[in-house]
Amino acid sequence: MKNHLKRIASPRTWTIDRKGGIFTTRPKPGTHKLEDGLALGTVLRDFLGLAKTTSEVKKLLNNNQILVDGKARKDHRFIVGLFDVLTIESAKRSYRLYFDRKGRIIIKEISVEEANLKPCQVIGKTVLAGGKVQYHLHDGKNVLTDVKAKVGDTLLLSLPKLEVKEVLPLQKGATVYLTKGKHSGDVGQFKEIIKKEAIYLVDKTEIETAKAYLFVIGKDKAMITIDN
Repeated sequence: MKNHLKRIASPRTWTIDRKGGIFTTRPKPGTHKLEDGLALGTVLRDFLGLAKTTSEVKKLLNNNQILVDGKARKDHRFIVGLFDVLTIESAKRSYRLYFDRKGRIIIKEISVEEANLKPCQVIGKTVLAGGKVQYHLHDGKNVLTDVKAKVGDTLLLSLPKLEVKEVLPLQKGATVYLTKGKHSGDVGQFKEIIKKEAIYLVDKTEIETAKAYLFVIGKDKAMITIDN
């Protein structure tokens, strides 16, 4: 696996300067797809401006001051993606990654209180001995819990302990966020599913999209800040 990637060939979701050089850092295979995430070093250098070179990024990471979902990360190629929380402990500032209305990855600062929460979509589950259920989440995490949830629902987790604070079911009236498609970045109220298509409302206007693009982020209102 190559450590680099030509900037001109990087995914369209990456908002990097494609003419600012020849290469950029290629994230290691991990919990997010290449087009859905960025290398931690790229975020620190190109988005947050905390370093000017990869060498400076590595020194910064070695100080154990950079947390992803509450865990210190030292690999500049570690991939961070949808709804991951990046915390700079020395500055006491936190950021969340998500997609804007053009499907591009953006990074927005969030409050200290919100940095302790992360919505994770259930993409699968396994029933274990004793009746407990292990839920497989969109970011590669696995959570063992007694709560009941279906594939497509969202578990609101506390960071860094990954305790389930609340289950956000995919049901009528739920607040949903669109992760893909021409409506990427939209936030609306879920209405119904017809076969593989889903309908949600934005200002009382019905919009049709693929069911797979829906991500529940709240019941009556969003539990996290989405500012596009």
